[in-house]
Amino acid sequence: MKQDARRQKLESFGRAPALLSAALRQFPKKMWIYKPANERWSIHEIILHLADSEASAYVRCRAYIAEPAASQVAKFSASRWAGSLGYFHQSTREALEIIRRLRKMTYQLLIALPEEVWDSTVTHPRDGAISLDRWLDLQERHIPHHIEQMRQNYETWLKTHPPRRRPSSLRATGISSSVISMSAGIC
Repeated sequence: MKQDARRQKLESFGRAPALLSAALRQFPKKMWIYKPANERWSIHEIILHLADSEASAYVRCRAYIAEPAASQVAKFSASRWAGSLGYFHQSTREALEIIRRLRKMTYQLLIALPEEVWDSTVTHPRDGAISLDRWLDLQERHIPHHIEQMRQNYETWLKTHPPRRRPSSLRATGISSSVISMSAGIC
């Protein structure tokens, strides 16, 4: 990968936790546990998956740098982790903090790397030899991919939970607009 393209990917990689936080503010917290289907994850589960994935990526990235070619990374079964680790009972606030801190540390490490390190490879059980450049490409897209999944969950949720219209201040007080217009002429 050319240095300019890598720099753009690195910046996108570094900004991803902020994009995630901004996206989450768009979704009501009460719907974070909503699952559009049994085989799909809720927003809550996606956040916990992202924290686990970020922890795994933190270690894998360091293997590319510290032990190139000699390293074989462990297979990461996201569905098995989600099913076995009790995501429902874990804190999304703490998971988001893990994502933010680990991504920041990895980003700071990556931007300081010399050019020759980017060709380092590790062996992945499913994908074979993967270079650090290819790893960055995959990681840079991971959080945005799951933000899109969250948006799809929200759109599905909205179909069965349409937003309520907020009562106007007049309706909230029980006074009709015709009473106000009639009394306006009394003064």
